Amino acid sequence: MDAMSYTGDVVPGGPPQARVLDEVVIRKLSVGPMDNNSYLLTSRVGGDQLLVDAAAEPDRLLALIREGSPTARLSTVVTTHRHADHVGALESVLAVTGAHHACGADDAAAVPAAVHRRLHHGDLVSVGHVVLEVVALRGHTPGSLALLYREPARGAGPDAVPGRAHLFTGDSLFPGGPGKTADAAAFRTLMTDLEQRVFGTLSDDTWVYPGHGRDTTLGAERPHRAEWWRRGW
Repeated sequence: MDAMSYTGDVVPGGPPQARVLDEVVIRKLSVGPMDNNSYLLTSRVGGDQLLVDAAAEPDRLLALIREGSPTARLSTVVTTHRHADHVGALESVLAVTGAHHACGADDAAAVPAAVHRRLHHGDLVSVGHVVLEVVALRGHTPGSLALLYREPARGAGPDAVPGRAHLFTGDSLFPGGPGKTADAAAFRTLMTDLEQRVFGTLSDDTWVYPGHGRDTTLGAERPHRAEWWRRGW
């Protein structure tokens, strides 16, 4: 499964794309009937791996894992939220790899697999020596979360931008707005978290990796926040 150069707009059923940063390689693969995005992060020192959302098609995900690091095991799967289309391959991937599973604390009881770690806002998750921060984005589901990675101030990877942030948002933020919420209160909660924990703290060059579809940046989305508030979704 040879990876293509990275644009952030993967073809459903097509090969993964790879972005080579200073500390980590990010691979994106679209899987399943709802074209879910799964992301494999591989540390460039030691080859440890973390998978964001074992969504569907376990055979393709396992092939991606083998491609990412033939000699190192997958250490962690992080589930961004409890919806069925994001966990369809979870049990299979965990059984084959022996990886630990982490998800938002308030979604853990509804996820159909063992949860080894219940995550809260501000927690840290590591893949090798690379550290990611948990950003709780409540509203799409009670335990929805994003993972935040910051490139080092001096980066040497071919796709590196020193100091840039990378945010894996699940279904909480897409190009064009926040993910679906069940009611007005949940929408306000999600938008407030996005305002305070994402737009209020991260710069415009932050790269956003959503749970479906193409990537975006905070700079592309920031001017539209008032529109999202008005439309209510």
